[in-house]
Amino acid sequence: ASLTEQKAMAEAKIAGQHFAPTHMVWRKGTDGKRIQIEAPKRLRAGWFTDASGQVFFGFRYAGKTIEFAKERNAVMVGEFANLPGIIDLLIDAVRAGELDDQFALASAERGLMLRKS
Repeated sequence: ASLTEQKAMAEAKIAGQHFAPTHMVWRKGTDGKRIQIEAPKRLRAGWFTDASGQVFFGFRYAGKTIEFAKERNAVMVGEFANLPGIIDLLIDAVRAGELDDQFALASAERGLMLRKS
């Protein structure tokens, strides 16, 4: 899920609301013709809580977990209420190009994985 969807999902959880984004998909109708319908989008939360109750946030690109520092693939958020602010910082970092090296590395690894020998 994109960072903006992650932020919206976290804000909905803080507000106690259900977050259910949708997208358009093609299906076969009863007459056999293809029709476009709106279906719920499946999202996986990018955050997790450890045994001590600390909240961490990490995200994936090209099927790979992005490392923020050497062997650090998640950002410690602390309390869940701080999560939307942390996601805003990550969105700004992505727009500024600060994570481009990590994205390029993940894309290259994905390309190697998909190539047939």
